[in-house]
Amino acid sequence: MSTRRIAAAALLFTLAANSSLAESPRLGKSITEVEIAAWDLSILGDGTGLPSGSGTAAEGAAIYAQKCVACHGEGGKGGNNGAVVGGGPLDRIEATKTIVNFWGYPTTVFDFIRRAMPWQQPRTLSNDEVYALVAFIFAQNKLIGEKDAMNAQTLPKVKMPNRDNFIVRFPKEI
Repeated sequence: MSTRRIAAAALLFTLAANSSLAESPRLGKSITEVEIAAWDLSILGDGTGLPSGSGTAAEGAAIYAQKCVACHGEGGKGGNNGAVVGGGPLDRIEATKTIVNFWGYPTTVFDFIRRAMPWQQPRTLSNDEVYALVAFIFAQNKLIGEKDAMNAQTLPKVKMPNRDNFIVRFPKEI
């Protein structure tokens, strides 16, 4: 087969493939703006995107005992899954990374818990429950006081111990 015929066949195949891609299988329905908004959970490091709500360490302790202890152990020290309390220095690459010794932003803790916990029923915690769990975890890690409340105003102000120890790979892109 000549090169010209191969090119013509490839062009014909491409045109046919593109026209078949334009056809929809007509499965499901188009997503609405309201449905998109329910999944738009983005929270920035400065607290932009945090929802309303509030919680204390005492409230979080009760929720933790009910919904978290089976996986994360008594006092958050680790169980079947990772510890949420404690963590030694990051003095070597193999060191165990925990919330207190590795995570740079307090808002990331809120975001992760809200999106992924409890693992068997993600996104079932209310905003108040998530704030309370964050307050409990932070109080257990001595990042906040036992009576401090976490909410959209106080959470971004928590100084994470490892906050300034990250190296920005592409600083000109910030």
